[in-house]
Amino acid sequence: MTTTTSPAIEASGLTKQFDGHRVVDGVDLSVPVGSVFGVLGPNGAGKSTTIKMLTTLLRPDGGTARVLGHDVVAEADAVRGLISLTGQLASVDEDLTGHENLVLLGRLLGLRRRARARAEQLLAAFGLDHAADRLVKHYSGGMRRRLDIASSIVVTPSLLFLDEPTTGLDPRSRGQVWEIVRALVAEGATVLLCTQYLDEADELADRIAVIDHGTVIAEGTAAQLKSSVGTGVLQVRLDDPSQRAAAVSALSDHLGAASAAADPAVATAACHDAGRAALAVAELTREGIAVADFSLGRPSLDEVFLALTGHAPDPAKEDAA
Repeated sequence: MTTTTSPAIEASGLTKQFDGHRVVDGVDLSVPVGSVFGVLGPNGAGKSTTIKMLTTLLRPDGGTARVLGHDVVAEADAVRGLISLTGQLASVDEDLTGHENLVLLGRLLGLRRRARARAEQLLAAFGLDHAADRLVKHYSGGMRRRLDIASSIVVTPSLLFLDEPTTGLDPRSRGQVWEIVRALVAEGATVLLCTQYLDEADELADRIAVIDHGTVIAEGTAAQLKSSVGTGVLQVRLDDPSQRAAAVSALSDHLGAASAAADPAVATAACHDAGRAALAVAELTREGIAVADFSLGRPSLDEVFLALTGHAPDPAKEDAA
């Protein structure tokens, strides 16, 4: 592992444009060594393009970036030798077994006689030893994703880029990937996590940058970001989900911006005062909207995302930029 006390990633004023459209517009990042740094943003915000520049897959049009002390343009080969990237789609060979995939990568990366032992170690660590001799085409989505991450650390990187690592996975498989990320950081690695799953960033990231229209619009810990948009949020659960649109409208009239939560029976609104919250709920009742229960608490990252970008995240779509 790299022992430098400098940031793992230092980016200043990064820009990139395609066909005259600037998709990354002056991104600044500083990622501490030994941390998980989350990058959040709506579709097309420039997250994936930023990662491609930091991993030397794209040349920046402007600005500078250093990864583990090396310039991503002038010292691209040195950068590639210290990092690993796991993208949104699995990069393993479906016509090989899990064991064969890892052995092949180990030999390509210079492990030679140690390749088999390293493959067996990783398969056991990632809970895939029972499927070591099974063709990857017969793996579940969660198993493929774990194998994909395992392939990224056949030679343990100092810095691991994870671009939407749990897209399409069930909750159990997502939890397994989260545990893998924690274990890597505990061993000294640095992780840059690009995700649209706000609970994932909240769970894993030490610091989070929110990117919109190619620019970092907010950065801090999850707690700092939540505090930046207010200290309270009213959550109202309805007896009848079909009344949610009316509830959102009524809450907007009385409290300002309100929104529909992921739960179809829940509406939320920013509110700092318990008295105003009680009056708003009472108004819902007067308008014939049946309230099952309500609570006033801290905003979630969903509310932060909505406040900063103007719309809720849509993890079902891929980030085109």
